[in-house]
Amino acid sequence: MVASAVFVRAMHADDLDAVLAIQLACYGAGFVEDGALIARRLAAAPETGWVAGQDGEVRAYLAAYPSIAGKLTALHGEFEVASKADALYLHDLAVHPAASGLGLGPRLVRHAWEHAAEAGWRQSTLVSVQASMGFWERQGYVATQPDGPAQQGRLATYPGDAVYMVRRIG
Repeated sequence: MVASAVFVRAMHADDLDAVLAIQLACYGAGFVEDGALIARRLAAAPETGWVAGQDGEVRAYLAAYPSIAGKLTALHGEFEVASKADALYLHDLAVHPAASGLGLGPRLVRHAWEHAAEAGWRQSTLVSVQASMGFWERQGYVATQPDGPAQQGRLATYPGDAVYMVRRIG
């Protein structure tokens, strides 16, 4: 039996049902973000949303946007795309449990870094949630503090042990 090729491509509006299904399969109720918000984020940053899968089926996604290092998005917040970005903020990476072991998460992250490097952004940032810090550390991210009280307040919108992390690119 020949394994089918894994794909990574730009996220489109018609992927939103698959994205919502993956989100529901991966997250507890406190993290699920509604389809209208995800659609607005995709419209705000269409070049930095990707999906991955196999056999033509979307099984993972990464929603990101051009940002400034030290700044983050609150849970359920709108993307604030920076006109003079220096970082790619990875807001949401999810892989459907049925696709575990295919390497879709790391593949999407590497794809995002390539995009960021081409854009001239030197850093990637994110908030680690739901005990994902080990995964992100294996990708080269390190824990740090966001810039100032306003950004720390945004970090506090995430339930549980949320950690702001940064990785150099290039």
